[in-house]
Amino acid sequence: MIHITLPDGQIKQYAKGTSGMDIAKSISEGLARKVLVAEVNGEVWDLSRPIDNDATFKLLTWDDATGKNTFWHSSAHLMAEAVEAIFPGVKFWVGPALEQGFYYDMDLGDRKITEEDIEKIESKMNELAKQNNAYERQEISKKDAVAYFFDKNDEYKLDLLHNLTDGGITLYKQGNFTDLCRGPHIPTTGHIKAIKITNIAGAYWKGDEKNKQLTRLYGITFPDNKQLTAYLEMIEEAKRRDHRKIGKDMGIFCFDDDVGQGLPLWMPNGTIIIEELEKLAKESEEEAGYKRVVTPHIAKESMYLTSGHLPYYAESMFPPMELDGTKYYLKAMNCPHHHKIFDAEPRSYKDMPLRLAEYGTCYRYEQSGELMGLMRVRCLHMNDAHIYCTKDQFGDEFRAVNDMYLKYFNIFGIDKYVMRLSLHDPAKLGQKYINEPELWQQTETMVRNVLIESGIPFIEVQDEAAFYGPKIDIQIWSAIGREFTLATNQVDFAQGRRFNLSYNSTDNKPEIPLIIHRAPLGTHERFIGFLLEHYAGKFPLWLAPLQVKILPISDKFMDYCKDVQKQLKKKGIRVEIDDRAEKIGKKIRDTEIAHVPYMLVIGEKEMNAQSAALRIQGKGDQGVFEISEIITRMVEEIENRK
Repeated sequence: MIHITLPDGQIKQYAKGTSGMDIAKSISEGLARKVLVAEVNGEVWDLSRPIDNDATFKLLTWDDATGKNTFWHSSAHLMAEAVEAIFPGVKFWVGPALEQGFYYDMDLGDRKITEEDIEKIESKMNELAKQNNAYERQEISKKDAVAYFFDKNDEYKLDLLHNLTDGGITLYKQGNFTDLCRGPHIPTTGHIKAIKITNIAGAYWKGDEKNKQLTRLYGITFPDNKQLTAYLEMIEEAKRRDHRKIGKDMGIFCFDDDVGQGLPLWMPNGTIIIEELEKLAKESEEEAGYKRVVTPHIAKESMYLTSGHLPYYAESMFPPMELDGTKYYLKAMNCPHHHKIFDAEPRSYKDMPLRLAEYGTCYRYEQSGELMGLMRVRCLHMNDAHIYCTKDQFGDEFRAVNDMYLKYFNIFGIDKYVMRLSLHDPAKLGQKYINEPELWQQTETMVRNVLIESGIPFIEVQDEAAFYGPKIDIQIWSAIGREFTLATNQVDFAQGRRFNLSYNSTDNKPEIPLIIHRAPLGTHERFIGFLLEHYAGKFPLWLAPLQVKILPISDKFMDYCKDVQKQLKKKGIRVEIDDRAEKIGKKIRDTEIAHVPYMLVIGEKEMNAQSAALRIQGKGDQGVFEISEIITRMVEEIENRK
């Protein structure tokens, strides 16, 4: 007999060789129908796989992220089977699950998938799913696997096999399709009830432009049609809210081939939003005791060698420029410059914590295929700061940064968020991470304790830390449920030592400061992209590029409109007059479409009463008010960033 420990701590006895599905059925037949995969001693296993030893055990369904991931990876195999039936001789590379759905890279030879083919593939997938074929796992030697794919003349799978060793190679078969795969998979194709092919694209083999371009077919599946319908509705809403479309329509930003890929040009309306965000950040940081600094856009190679960014980060930096035999790099991050400012003057414990803030411009060489609107760019303006503190001060400083995040979430109406504690991987010390095992353990514990004490929702993810210390990545969700990585809060126990930073302690001995890297608003680029989609272009009054549009019913009231405009401008309110020879109904509709928060409609009655008819975006007619009353209302709303 073996002992199986369930998530609630209950221990049950089963016969050796019992499968995950057997355990599920012993608990509940209803659960057995829903379960997709099992977690055995922390590893994800097929439900059909026998368990021969004592183990901790957890059943995973569609509601678990890992269950969903397995469902979509299994769906990729189903799609491959359908494609193979329609395009005999097709060869497959890899087919991973994504955050939403899956894809498979394939070599179709000289053939191409058409819209008509997509319908055929979807239909074939539905047909195969209904066959309820089991996903069967087969362990195989490397020699036999190589022979199998050699007979199929499949250079892609042979390439994958090159780095694999005996004891860890498996094939998976469902229906008439067999693939090299680590697994795991869901029990049968019958779990897949709703299917949609979502996109088709090109992808170079192994991501290398020198290699052959393969066809990448994307899809998504669900356990019922209701969820697919909801997903497709969400996708349509996301298209309407696409920051690239809204940004163009509102004159926020643009790109130009002569400037370069990933280098946004901020237009007047976008610049207004940038300045309002900077104003918010500067006010918050001044209140929190930050000191502002400004640093150059380039630096010598030696500084980035000292920081360690070049060994760990070189691929993300632009190539160097050489002048008088010295290499210079475009600034990819602000931190080394700030360390130099810290080191420029003698520091004492009385100076600690020292908080240096900068809206710094950085340049990162994102791959062409990874660029996407404002979300992935090569020039970014970062709401950056570095806090130099003692170990005793760390908890309060780290907590204060998190509190600043929460303040911003409240201002921008961000209701759903989670903080992701990114930890190191001990197996990669000295390669991906600084080789300081004790400091990693110490700082990760410190960060974890602050989060627990603050009651902030967080999850832990291994192998996602910065190379110099653990960090928190802030995940937020927009109004339509799209997830964004907004900002970061990082601990750094290495840079102080690398730059020989120190302060005099209370007993007059040099101490190395702990460093916190933080960027609550992330970058202008990513955050404004998020806001465009979150608000669907309908910015709150304080952030809107144009806050008020004055709509005269006819030219007879133009002088009064100009006087009202002057009064609004004196209060710093951004205002324009619609002086077109159009009917008032069209002016109102056009202003609504342009997402201007306030409209002031002015006719003879309003002019004589020194008033205006107020309309608010999305709320319609609010009635007639005196101009002074409207100004007071707007100023209060702007100052409080409602």
